[in-house]
Amino acid sequence: MPLGYHGKLYVLAFDHRGSFQKKWFGLGDEITQEDTDRITDAKTLIYEGLELALQQGAQPSVTGGLVDEQFGGDVPRRAKERGIKLAMPVEKSGQNEFDFQYGDDFGAHIEKFDPDFSKVLVRYNPDDSDTEMNTRQLERLKRLADWLHEHDRKFLFELLVPATDAQLEQVGGDTDRYDAELRPELMRRAIAAIQDAGIEVDIWKIEGVDERSDCEVLAQQTRSGPGREKVVCVLLGRGASDDKVDHWLRQAAPVEGFIGFAIGRSIWGDALTGYIDGSLEREAASKQVAENYLRFVKVYEDAEAAQPAGA
Repeated sequence: MPLGYHGKLYVLAFDHRGSFQKKWFGLGDEITQEDTDRITDAKTLIYEGLELALQQGAQPSVTGGLVDEQFGGDVPRRAKERGIKLAMPVEKSGQNEFDFQYGDDFGAHIEKFDPDFSKVLVRYNPDDSDTEMNTRQLERLKRLADWLHEHDRKFLFELLVPATDAQLEQVGGDTDRYDAELRPELMRRAIAAIQDAGIEVDIWKIEGVDERSDCEVLAQQTRSGPGREKVVCVLLGRGASDDKVDHWLRQAAPVEGFIGFAIGRSIWGDALTGYIDGSLEREAASKQVAENYLRFVKVYEDAEAAQPAGA
């Protein structure tokens, strides 16, 4: 199976686990079955918003759901039945260093659920002083990438590039300056290092950048080298405000190699908070999820239509 992906892809991401139970439910690391059931119910509500979006005109062939095995309940089955593109995480949640959630059994879990995409979240800064950790991560990711492609499966790679202390000091501790001035090139170097380690990715899920020229550089890097001509990128939301995410989408949408987004909290965060605190009924909360999802799709498609890739 050749590398890459063909077509648009608009993913609603709700595979959060550790942060989900801590931030939205105020739970610790140890949880009961009742806690698990509550979290599963909340994730089902988010998914119901995606089904509602289909009723309102979203196309299943470009609609995606990223959900986890631990709290996903029957969402993976329902998504596949509706023709929604299913993505599921492989990584252990809440770790600075990538490792497999299910250890050596990762392949069996992938085959059990048969997702369209297997996703990892990886924090990788090419200038990190902990070079041994980066080496360990690359070794595990190479093992996963090789297994996925040997089994004709697609690899969705979420790359985060957190600032080192020295990099933050360089921009006076200003995280916005880090994002604008340093992160784009660090992201490009991180992608290159991952590629140089022999890790082949089909879809890169990457943080938004403020300049279209940076989107172009990143897309070009993901496609550099033989066999990567069809590798693509989707944009993540990072829980940012609508205005910020809108700006990122508008920069990326017209760029050759970008095909959509994988956005989570920016779509369902407020609706879920309202449902949990009782200020929103379930139906109203799922409706809000659907409306937010469809609004981001429209922002992306309008930006692409205004300046098609290559124009």
